Amino acid sequence: MSKITDDTILADILKYPEASEILAKYKLPCLHCPMSAYEINMLKIGDVAKKYGIDIKSLLEELNKSL
Repeated sequence: MSKITDDTILADILKYPEASEILAKYKLPCLHCPMSAYEINMLKIGDVAKKYGIDIKSLLEELNKSL
């Protein structure tokens, strides 16, 4: 993956070792949700950030720096 955008699916982001630490830092609830095993392949990072009030611009900057 060349760049993570708000349309990137969580499952693709979590392929990168540093990503889970960054997502946890932003308190992304989907990592611990019981439905995550099912939803992680469908949820876009932008949709999750919007739903939970997470600053998507900062999150994407940090995720892309880790690639």
